[in-house]
Amino acid sequence: MKINLSEKMNEFPTLIFSELAKYKKQKLQEGKDLIDLSIGSPDLPPPDFVIDELQENVQDPLQYGYSLTGTEAFQQAVLDYYNREYNVNLQSSEEVIMVMGSQEGLVHLPMVLTNPGDIILVSDPGYTAYDAGISLAGATPYRMPLKEANQFLPDLEDIPQEIRERAKIMILNFPGNPVPALATKEFFEKVVQFANEHQIVVIHDFAYSELYYEEKPLSFLAVEGAKDVGVEFNSLSKSFNMAGCRIGYMVGNKQIINALKRLKSNLDYGVFLPIQKAATVALNHSSLFSTQLRCIYKSRRDLFVTGLNELGWKVEPPKASMFIWAKVPNAYSSLEFVYQLIDEAGIVVTPGHAFGREGEGFVRIALTQNEERLSEALGRLKMLTWLTMNESV
Repeated sequence: MKINLSEKMNEFPTLIFSELAKYKKQKLQEGKDLIDLSIGSPDLPPPDFVIDELQENVQDPLQYGYSLTGTEAFQQAVLDYYNREYNVNLQSSEEVIMVMGSQEGLVHLPMVLTNPGDIILVSDPGYTAYDAGISLAGATPYRMPLKEANQFLPDLEDIPQEIRERAKIMILNFPGNPVPALATKEFFEKVVQFANEHQIVVIHDFAYSELYYEEKPLSFLAVEGAKDVGVEFNSLSKSFNMAGCRIGYMVGNKQIINALKRLKSNLDYGVFLPIQKAATVALNHSSLFSTQLRCIYKSRRDLFVTGLNELGWKVEPPKASMFIWAKVPNAYSSLEFVYQLIDEAGIVVTPGHAFGREGEGFVRIALTQNEERLSEALGRLKMLTWLTMNESV
């Protein structure tokens, strides 16, 4: 029988990530040793106290029912964490909602806030899940370029008046993926003013909040008036190496949170209770582990960025996140460069155009291998004379 897919599926083409995965599998089957720096999935385990909490609770037969929503303990842990770490005063459970990883919430929220044809302002380059949410909502993206000349912050003044009038949502992500930029207080203050003037809801993706180096990132909600216009998503995937646990949360505006709760009550039955309990422990005991985790990523960053620059591949050290955003040689497109690195060096990175048109000419490099493998990657790159001798890199 012939299976016909909906027209909606035309908006969900096979992503470059799937194509890369297929090519990687082929190379592995051929016996090639690949150093995979393409996937932003932590290679490190959660802290021991999180594993212990999870292990203890999965043994309890009473923990296997529907959780439906976030437990009171989890919600309180989020409130305390934001108060302690970001000086954001969240006063009640009405200002927090648990999600099955921040991506789930980011994809579903546009359906709550927009109608087909409404405009959503989104950064370019940007995380691919944002486009998935826009497509599901039937909304129209307006892409705000992230330019190096503007510290990779969108220029709100460049948004045309007719777009401002039709826009319902602005999606921001700082520290960013794929571009590891930080927002300033002044920028967030402009965003709040812009959102108020044009009645636009701000969604800030703060998933990399704990992975910073010299400068601590600013929560959008720490800016005066932010809670009146928006919400912030956060996750335990990167901050506590709990990516497979699929748990995160959204905090901020009560009305927006209540609306997402209505939608989610029709979609899911909550996160497994032992995972919620492990997440609660993580949030309540974040400081020491987060400091140690940052030290590991900073050491990797310094090793790899220094090595790339010594090879003549000039890259800026990221201020936050687990990614390096690097220009490719002028003679190559992002995709050509990626495949040549795989073929000649056995190194896998992600082409920048996978994150939007403005990403062409860049690659994203994930620091998700230990220092030994990163050093090995540098050694392989050193053998590529077409890379090390190309002055345009």
